Amino acid sequence: MRRRCGWLSSLFRPRRAGRALPQPDPQGPDSEPKAVDKHSASDEVVMENILSNSDFSEDLHLWQPNSCHAFVAVEGSGYHYGVRPHSGSTYAVLTHRTQSWQGLEQDITEKVTLGTEYFVAAYVRVHGEVHEPIGVQITLKLEEGSSTNYLSIARILASQEHWEKMEGSFNLTTLPRRLVFYLEGPSPGVDLLIDSVTISYKKTEGSASSIGGTENIILNYDFSKGLHPWNPICCHAYVASQWSGFLDGIRGNSGENYAVVSKRTEHWQGLEQDITNQVSIGTAYVVSAFVRVDGNVQGQVEVKGTLRLQNADGSTCYNPVGSSVVASKEKWNKLEGSFSLTNMPKNVVFYLEGPPAGVDLVIDSVTITCSRHKQSKEVKVPSRAETIIKNPHFEDGLKNWSGRGCNICRHEFTAYGNVRPLNGSYFASATGRVHNWNGIQQEITGRVQRKVLYEISSAVRIFGSANDTEVRATLWVQEYGRERYVGLAKNQTSDKQWTHLKGKFLLHAPFTKAVIFIEGPPAGIDILVDGLVLSPARKLQAAPCPKIENVLYGTNLLHNNAFTRGLAGWSPMGSCRLSIQTETPHMLSSILKDRASQKHISGRYILATNRTDVWMGPSQVITDKLRLHVTYRVSAWVRVGSGGHGRHHVNVCLAVDNNQWVNGGQVEADGDRWYEINGAFKLEKQPSKVTAYVQGPPPGVDLRVMDFQIYPVDRKARFEYLKEKTDKVRKRDVVLKFQGSNAVNLLGSSVRIQQTENSFPFGSCIARHNIENEDLAEFFVKNFNWAVFENELKWYHTEAEQGRLNYKDSDELLEFCEKHKIQVRGHCLFWEVEDAVQPWVRSLQGHHLMAAIQNRLQSLLSRYKDRFRHHDVNNEMLHGSFYEDRLGRDIRAYMFREAHKLDPSAVLFVNDYNVEDGCDTKSTPEKFVEQVVDLQERGAPVGGIGVQGHISHPVGEIICDSLDKLAILGLPIWITELDVTAENEHIRADDLEVFLREAFAHPAVGGIILWGFWEMFMFREHAHLVDADGTINEAGRRYLALKQEWLTRMNGNVDHQGEFKFRGYHGSYTVEVDTPSGKVARSFVVDKDSPVQVVTLNV
Repeated sequence: MRRRCGWLSSLFRPRRAGRALPQPDPQGPDSEPKAVDKHSASDEVVMENILSNSDFSEDLHLWQPNSCHAFVAVEGSGYHYGVRPHSGSTYAVLTHRTQSWQGLEQDITEKVTLGTEYFVAAYVRVHGEVHEPIGVQITLKLEEGSSTNYLSIARILASQEHWEKMEGSFNLTTLPRRLVFYLEGPSPGVDLLIDSVTISYKKTEGSASSIGGTENIILNYDFSKGLHPWNPICCHAYVASQWSGFLDGIRGNSGENYAVVSKRTEHWQGLEQDITNQVSIGTAYVVSAFVRVDGNVQGQVEVKGTLRLQNADGSTCYNPVGSSVVASKEKWNKLEGSFSLTNMPKNVVFYLEGPPAGVDLVIDSVTITCSRHKQSKEVKVPSRAETIIKNPHFEDGLKNWSGRGCNICRHEFTAYGNVRPLNGSYFASATGRVHNWNGIQQEITGRVQRKVLYEISSAVRIFGSANDTEVRATLWVQEYGRERYVGLAKNQTSDKQWTHLKGKFLLHAPFTKAVIFIEGPPAGIDILVDGLVLSPARKLQAAPCPKIENVLYGTNLLHNNAFTRGLAGWSPMGSCRLSIQTETPHMLSSILKDRASQKHISGRYILATNRTDVWMGPSQVITDKLRLHVTYRVSAWVRVGSGGHGRHHVNVCLAVDNNQWVNGGQVEADGDRWYEINGAFKLEKQPSKVTAYVQGPPPGVDLRVMDFQIYPVDRKARFEYLKEKTDKVRKRDVVLKFQGSNAVNLLGSSVRIQQTENSFPFGSCIARHNIENEDLAEFFVKNFNWAVFENELKWYHTEAEQGRLNYKDSDELLEFCEKHKIQVRGHCLFWEVEDAVQPWVRSLQGHHLMAAIQNRLQSLLSRYKDRFRHHDVNNEMLHGSFYEDRLGRDIRAYMFREAHKLDPSAVLFVNDYNVEDGCDTKSTPEKFVEQVVDLQERGAPVGGIGVQGHISHPVGEIICDSLDKLAILGLPIWITELDVTAENEHIRADDLEVFLREAFAHPAVGGIILWGFWEMFMFREHAHLVDADGTINEAGRRYLALKQEWLTRMNGNVDHQGEFKFRGYHGSYTVEVDTPSGKVARSFVVDKDSPVQVVTLNV
């Protein structure tokens, strides 16, 4: 809140220091109006008021009280202390004013233009402890960047006895980013009364600022002012002109300018303009534009005009404007169409789109004009989304709503000072809250169904705290035998603006009652809710497989990466200094042992000095060299200078559009030797700028970078090698020997081999409520042979409150798995990361904590002895130290030793994330190996290594290198929580295939567990194999195809020795043999114990 001195002193001196203000043309109330331009006899000059709701007939709509209270006095509800309006039947009253600058304001940014003279008038009076006339003034607030200036345009002495008219005028020579008009001035405690406010300008009816006799609502329609206010949609655009040079000799259709939209990677990318404030309901608009195309295009392509309608509930509609036009390179083509709005959305944006990716769109002379003569296409704008919530916007009071342990209220127009509804006229609040779960709720039993995907949207804010706090939408469900809370959406919310909650949910199990509610902030903070929309989610059409062409795989994108041309192509990130140096031979000896490095290493490196922040280092812009959906591999050798203590974090980073940072790999380095960084990345959305740089060490520490490479990698080129490797690792030579009465006559008989199941463990995590969905359960049982429970075995689930044990969910899940002969991993006995430890355990110290650990081990392991094949003993020990910090270093080994005593048959695992992809210095393979060795030296019976596998843009060589380093321990490696995430399901399928092939081909990998497969029940978004409605997407189809590829099918004949030989995957088989007495079928199993397996079958 700004603080200002008394108003009288501010009237007669400059209001603010700073840059020069746009100068008004002050005009006192008694001066004569200036002469106006002469017009023809047919022109009529009228005064047009740009203020909305100027007489307060719509209550305070579009007006905002400035840090005080306001209301509209209406004849029916009684006037303020009997004061009648100056005109009409309403006026505004500003009360509870504690500063002279507090008053009433309206944003007029979009309503003013440069060079136009505006005339201001308002009627005002005051009420309160006033003994003489008191000053009232009209002010403009001009916001530009970080500066704000104030401009006084009218002032008067007002009294309690009668209304006084204020008059003034202004004319802006420059337009600020935001312009706010407001009335202020009386002393604190004095009420300000306002009636009939106008800001008018002279408008000539039938003037020449039109096209064909009708006004064009498109601004800068001929691009004579550059691109303002046009915007390119996720692509590039510029204006070609006679002055700057036309595109390929193309002259404008009319005038001297036209727009060129280039670097388009999607057909919908084009040029747009927001026309929200230029259109109105029920008016017919006619659209026209001249278009053509340029670039690598054969023949003609489609160009079309589109309206993007953004509704108040957050939904977006796209409506074509008329028919598309077929455009070519040879000539300009005219696009025509029309539309009419039946109701008004929040935003209306017009844009031109259509040509294929890579084709430039050329645009000239865009018009949207009003017409009474042409039939328009009516555009239906849904003002409210269809919702199963009753009374969703509180228009019927608080009907159907109730407080969840607190009070609720409905507010009309304004409340809580200057809080206004975001949509419509009402919002609700939850007050008197004493718990974070208190809020506003509605029962929706009977209106939602299981196995249907729903989406939720709500606008929320808080009152009573200056700090941001989390607000959540939650669903409480009463299922048969249990109750469950489902998190629907959450967001950080403030007291300054409305924030949207958006989310989706799907219920698996039958339920008897469902209640949706808004909750979250600490006690004492009110929750404000402006509507809640809940509706079945719309099924979005899957994006097609992106076309990736003409990629030079293996070619480094970085210019001059060997520094043979000095610093050409390189620039410092920040104020550091760069120079080129040459390394001494003895420092290069460890690098040059690797033959692959010998090809690149020249000894020259780039040195960054005078670093004053961690992000400073060498950088290079690579925007135009990147392709969407291509996986890029990153490698670099780094060394740090003296300074600081120990090793320092160094990483390759990509700054994308200056608001997103992509990790390209990282390492801990010191000055003793060179360290290699390995990583990978890919981009899924077109950026406008990408800068690659190296950063990390503390300020003052020099940074050296050598052989920095970023190159596209053809991941599928490795698949043939992996298939050969898989054949050696996962297959076995098998000899079928036939004996029995029919064996002597089998020579040449047909043999058909069919593998029914691969014995390699492929599993997934599941949750108790998942198995209530028959479709999900069927997919799981059919396609996985191992399981792990998502949360049901974790300590915070089985003992959320001390001494109250809950094994019901884990019991039922385990029974389900055993029924279907599915092996189960136990996850997890303990979790070393403090955020995953329940509050009552965090409160314990010393022997009390030790006793709780012993009780946990005894309770779970004695209950489930011999039923879980594996146990993750203490999860994520590379990323947390809760138990070690409190009980000493040996506590981890103690957990392993005691678990083995209680359940000797279970294999005990370490388990951690980010081990496999080089993106995390806390969990490198080397550190994981050190941890296991330390545990073993302390007597911990570590039996396996769990690599979680939450990975993005995997690269096979990097994964294989990490697995090789872990395999030195001689322990089985399991991928325990695999998921890959990509919005495009085809890219997701590629990522999944890369990881699955790499892991399946590695001899040390003993099993692969996915961390879910069904949409809405994944740890990470866009990682699912099956959509919420049960449709198997491309990632799911790829997984199933690989499962089929890894089954052996073979046909042949019995040889002279009465045998049939083949090489097959480990697992279960059936064989069918044609014998003299008919077909005989037998079953057998191929195990992995020896190179050749002889199976004798009696036929």
